[in-house]
Amino acid sequence: ISLEENHTFNSNFVNTARIGYNRDRVVNLFAPSAIGGANAPGGNLALGAVPGQYAPRVTVHGINDFYGGINAGSHYLHAWNSYQYNDDAFWVHGAHTIKFGGSVERMLYNEHTYQEPAGRYQFANYLSFLEGMPKSFEASLVNLVDNPREFRQTIFGFYVQDDWKMKSNLTINMGIRYEPSTVLKDAQGRITNLASITDSSPVCGVQFSAPIPAQAGSACGSTGPYFSNATLRNFEPRLGFAWDPFKNGKTSVRGGIGIYDVDPIPGYFLLQQNQAAPFLVFKSTKTFTSPAPFTPGTIFAAQEGGAQLAGSTTSQLAMSTVEAKPKRSYGEEWNLSLQRQLMSDMTLTVGYVGTRGVHLMTRGDDGNMAGAPGSSAPYAKTQYGYLFPCGPASAGSGCTPGLNPAGGNAQVNPNLGTIRYIYWNANANYNGLNISLDKKFQHGFQFQVAYTFAKSLDDTSQTIAGDTFANSINSPWWFLPGAFYGPSDFNVAHTLSINGLYDIPTPKDWTGALKTALGGWELGGIVTYNSGTPTTPDTSGDPLGLGNTGADQFGPIVKIAGCNPVNSSTPGYASYINQKCYTLPSVPTASLSSLPYPCAPYAAPGVTAPAGQTFCSNLAPFNIGRNSITGPHFFNLDFSTMKNFPITKISETFKIQFRAEFFNITNHSNFVPPQPGSGDGNSQIFNSDGSLVTGLSSTFNAAANSTRQIQFAIKVVW
Repeated sequence: ISLEENHTFNSNFVNTARIGYNRDRVVNLFAPSAIGGANAPGGNLALGAVPGQYAPRVTVHGINDFYGGINAGSHYLHAWNSYQYNDDAFWVHGAHTIKFGGSVERMLYNEHTYQEPAGRYQFANYLSFLEGMPKSFEASLVNLVDNPREFRQTIFGFYVQDDWKMKSNLTINMGIRYEPSTVLKDAQGRITNLASITDSSPVCGVQFSAPIPAQAGSACGSTGPYFSNATLRNFEPRLGFAWDPFKNGKTSVRGGIGIYDVDPIPGYFLLQQNQAAPFLVFKSTKTFTSPAPFTPGTIFAAQEGGAQLAGSTTSQLAMSTVEAKPKRSYGEEWNLSLQRQLMSDMTLTVGYVGTRGVHLMTRGDDGNMAGAPGSSAPYAKTQYGYLFPCGPASAGSGCTPGLNPAGGNAQVNPNLGTIRYIYWNANANYNGLNISLDKKFQHGFQFQVAYTFAKSLDDTSQTIAGDTFANSINSPWWFLPGAFYGPSDFNVAHTLSINGLYDIPTPKDWTGALKTALGGWELGGIVTYNSGTPTTPDTSGDPLGLGNTGADQFGPIVKIAGCNPVNSSTPGYASYINQKCYTLPSVPTASLSSLPYPCAPYAAPGVTAPAGQTFCSNLAPFNIGRNSITGPHFFNLDFSTMKNFPITKISETFKIQFRAEFFNITNHSNFVPPQPGSGDGNSQIFNSDGSLVTGLSSTFNAAANSTRQIQFAIKVVW
């Protein structure tokens, strides 16, 4: 809803004032019923891991997830209310057109989270699943604490801009914008944050203790703001120009440069708050207490998961951390374009666009990692890569990743479970060439050709979630963002789009039935081509020993120089990724004694390194090769035909249009590349024990578009 008032003070000064209100209510990911009814496994409470809940989510590394029974997975209720006021003034003074004004937006975001209420078991591999031996279990105990959140924030904007017609063929645009915002709050003070990821108690909006036995995170340690306000410095200068070099209106050169801030709006923090203690109780455990006599399947039995968490201080609470003193997050953007009218109905545009993102958001599902700064055994930078801690092995030779030299837990906060995180320490850049050829509708024909050649590089592409894109690594190491620098998750090098519309002419001498049947036809089509989206080959499980089970764990691998990582042909279900192009991280055997931590061997028998080298599962290369492979290209052709039936008895413009539309008319198959983590987990080259993944690994598991679809429609135009 909006209301606008325009007031003209005189011929040179006009003011426009607007007030508005928007509301969205979203019911997200609810699954209120099971296929087959209450008697189906998904609707059977007896199969629940948590009392009162249905079957839990089950994750077996190397196999697609099973998402459980009725409302077992995370689901949400959202209500968004936005109140806006804008005021814009326009003053013409000689060669200057000056615009100035301001805006204020008050955002009220209420959300109710049910974060994995039925729980989630994770298994290291298929064998441990068959044995009923999970490596972790987590669940939200909504029967103990269930606090909806009421986020509140206000964003302000003030600006002034001068469009100066410096010459008859040159206009300069100069301006500055100031866009601060308030720090996010909860109306009831139910907001929580670990000011440092090593803290044992959070800073909250109000004091609160969860109704559970006291443990790390169960009570607020202090009260205070969510984080310090970096937006108070959000001054955004901008400069642009438009130039007609030949003064004939057929050529235009345009350019501009400016700064654009990235405000920390409420949507970014939903996943930070939807499982964070003490206002919610989301617990996890990697240490199971099995009833005696010990039988592996017991801890995977019905109702046992909740019993392992409720009333236990060995199970750990989930928390979240947001950088307490963030830096200003912004983007620098610049562009230059040349537009030329080739004919009266045809225009060619060639342009360049560049951006640079500074202090962008790094976020993930679990930052409680072994070897992180602040842990008892921080990672070490060696000449061979980043070496993560490895402590004494419980049996046999070698060492155990994730332990410190004394044999203790090397996680950065061993007293807490999953810790979701946000830091503003990532960078990005984009460079793109845009070419478009536009022909306006004339003589019954129009078309447009658009081509983009671009490259987007960043440390991370996350926005509202760790796995915003299906090919994302959902928990990059927050302390080493540069190790993930590579093509963006959305990077596409080449994009071509061609669309056209042709109005088939009707001969003037056609009359009667002939004109009715064969006249008034139109043809249209859209051709789309792109060079494919990227993906990351990796190792399954957690060979580095980070221990962050709340994330989609992975291990980095090493590409063999000079080897093509993509198989040249992929008939049927053949592997898309060339597994022979990858090996495991290793160091020279002669250098082992000089390393700050020992190297952990891979457990699989027969996994041997090249002569003079020793495999090292707790070693990561300086760059993990994120998005180093480009998936298959995408091609699609949509076609439409339309027949117009004018009804001049009603009006000159009234007509009934019959439409036949063919989507993917060639029925061309396009595939998503094998993806890491929660995408489809199919880009894994090695198992966590170092053995080569076999079977359907690295194959196509999902289509990038639908098969051919045909639809018919009747449209009334007047």
